[in-house]
Amino acid sequence: MLPAGCKQRIAALVGARGYLDRPEDLAIYEYDGSIDKHRPDLVVFPRSTEEVSSIVKIGREFKVPLVGRGSGTGLSGGAIPREGGITVAFARMNRILEIDLGNERAVVEPGVVNLDLTLAVQDAGYFYAPDPSSQRACTIGGNVAENAGGPHTLAYGVTTNHVLGLELVLADGSVVETGGPELDLAGYDLTGLLTGSEGTMVLVTKITVRLMRRPERVKTVLAIFESSADAGHAVAEITARAITPVAVEMLDGVMLRMVEEATHAGYPSDAAAVLLIELEGLREAVEEQTEQLRQASSLCRAREFRVARTAEERELLWKGRRNAFGAVGRVSPTYYVQDGVVPRTKIEPTLRFIGEVSGKYGLTISNIFHAGDGNLHPIILFDARKPGDLEKARAAGEEILAYCIESGGSITGEHGVGMEKNELMPKLFNPDTLDLIRRLKLLFDPDGHLNPGKILPTGKGCLEIRQPALAPGSAAY
Repeated sequence: MLPAGCKQRIAALVGARGYLDRPEDLAIYEYDGSIDKHRPDLVVFPRSTEEVSSIVKIGREFKVPLVGRGSGTGLSGGAIPREGGITVAFARMNRILEIDLGNERAVVEPGVVNLDLTLAVQDAGYFYAPDPSSQRACTIGGNVAENAGGPHTLAYGVTTNHVLGLELVLADGSVVETGGPELDLAGYDLTGLLTGSEGTMVLVTKITVRLMRRPERVKTVLAIFESSADAGHAVAEITARAITPVAVEMLDGVMLRMVEEATHAGYPSDAAAVLLIELEGLREAVEEQTEQLRQASSLCRAREFRVARTAEERELLWKGRRNAFGAVGRVSPTYYVQDGVVPRTKIEPTLRFIGEVSGKYGLTISNIFHAGDGNLHPIILFDARKPGDLEKARAAGEEILAYCIESGGSITGEHGVGMEKNELMPKLFNPDTLDLIRRLKLLFDPDGHLNPGKILPTGKGCLEIRQPALAPGSAAY
C-alpha cells in the first residue's frame, strides 16, 4: 500500500483515467519479458514532462520508489518494481514531435514505438537504425534506458550511437536537457552516461535521435551448415577478410526447427546451424562482398549458400528471425533468454559449453544470437510449473554468463543488467569500479528511489546500494 495521501495527490494530478490501482490491473505491470515478478502499488500514465516532474516530486515527498516503463518488452527485469511503489508508464507520451530530414534527426517522446519512427520517414528514404527484434512493440524510451541493440548493430551500433540529446527529469523533479541536435557539444557526455542507465538515475521525457539514409543496395544471404562449429568458424573467417556486414545472425538447429514450424520462413529444418547475413552499401561493393561471403562460407564447409532474390524473400527470412521468441513459446510454456557476450573467436567453444550446461541440468537450450559481435542469446526452455525447473534455469543461465566473463566477454550486450544480473556485477568489475558506479547513481539519485534494486548488487556488503526503507504502511507483494 502507498502512504496515506499519495494516491490522492497522483489522482488529482492525472485524473481518474490517468492511473490504475485495482489488483487485476496492476497484475499486468508486475512483469516484463524476463522471469521475475513484483507488483506495483500504482501505475500512472503521464501525458507531459510537467506531469512526470510532478509525479517524481510526489514520489520523493512520500519516499515511494518510482520505476519507468515503456512497453514492458525488456528481458532483464528493468521495468519490474522490485520495491513496489509507483510505475510511471509512458504509453501516452507517444508523439513524434519533430522530423528534420535536412539535418537527419527527429525528436520523439519516450512512448514512441521503435518501428513507427522508421515507418514515418521511410517514404523519404530514411530509417532509424537501432532495430531490436521486438521493434514492433518496444519503445524508444525503453531502448534508451537499456541501450538496446538489434541484428543490425554490427555496422550501425546500439542505441547510444544514435541518441543526440535527452530531456529528462531528475530525482528531485527538476527538468534538464543534455546534448542536442548539434553533433558535438562541449563538456561531459551526459547523454552517453544516461543512455543505458536503466531508469536508475533519471526519467527520460524527450529524445533527439539520428536518422540515416537508406543504402543504395541491400542483399540478404543464408549460409547453411552441418555443424555449429563450422558456422562459428565462418564468422571468424568473414571478419578476417575485413568484411563488415550490417548483420550476421546465427540460429542453431533447435531454434531453426521451432522457427520454421511457426513462420515457414524457408529455413532448413535438418541443418545444425545457419548464418543470416545482410550487406548494405553501394551496388558494386555489395556484389563483391557477397562473393567474398560465398567463398568464406564454402571454406568453412557450408552445404548451401542462398541469396534472397526479391524483397519478399528478404522479408520472409527476417520474419523468421524476428519472430523467433514467439516460436519458442509454441514449444515451451516458459523460457529464459540470456544475453552474454564473448569475443567472436570464442563463439564455437562457448556453444560447446552451453551444450554441456544443457546436459548437466537436463534442459533444452537453443541458441539465436548476433554472431557478428559475439552477442549470444541462449534460450533456456523450462516448465515453471515443474518443481525445481525454474531454479535449474537460473543456475544454467548464471553458469553461461560466468563462462562469458571468463572468456573475456560480458554479462549483457543489449538487454541490460536489471535485477537479473546485478549480483554478477562483482564478477565483471573490481570493487573500485563498482564503487564509482554506485557513487554516480547516488549523485543523480541520492535518496535511491529511482528504480531501486537494479544494476548494482543488493546483497550484504559495502558495495550495495542501500535503498531507503519503504514508507510506513508499505508492504511487498
